[in-house]
Amino acid sequence: MLKYTLLIIAFILIAAAAVVRVKPLDPADLHLDPETAQKPSVRGHILVREGEEIEPPVFNASREMLAEKLESIILAAPRTSKLSGELSETYATYVTRSKLWGFPDIASVKIVEENGKSRVLVLSRLRYGEADFGVNKARVIDWLSQLQDAMQP
Repeated sequence: MLKYTLLIIAFILIAAAAVVRVKPLDPADLHLDPETAQKPSVRGHILVREGEEIEPPVFNASREMLAEKLESIILAAPRTSKLSGELSETYATYVTRSKLWGFPDIASVKIVEENGKSRVLVLSRLRYGEADFGVNKARVIDWLSQLQDAMQP
C-alpha cells in the first residue's frame, strides 16, 4: 500500500511540474510598467521604486547605455529570457525559472531618464504560490549590484 501511495504522490508531483513548465505565460497579463503597477499582495515580490523597500539606484548615464548593460546582465542570469518589451524604449519583462521545478518568476524593468541621469525601476514577483524565500529580492539586488560595478569608471 505504501508503495502505491508513494507512486501516486510522485506522479502528482511530476504532473504538477510539467504543467508549470509548459503552461504559457501571457505577456498581456505579465508585462507591467514597474513605475505604475500595483504592489503585489503576495510576499514573493520585490519593488524597486521611490518609497518602496529598495530605492531605485541613479546613474550618470543615458537610458540607452544603461539599458544595454542591464539587459546583458539580466539575460546572462541562469534560466532567464525576455518575455516582452524593449528596455531601451519603454520597459521590458523577463522570466527566470527555478532550477528544480521550473517555476517562473517575472521581472518587469524600466529605466527612467531625467536631467541626464537614469534610475532603474523593477517589479519582480513570483507567478505561482505565496512566498519565494527571498529569491526575487536576491536576484534583483544581484542585477543592480552588477550594474553598479559595470558602470564604475
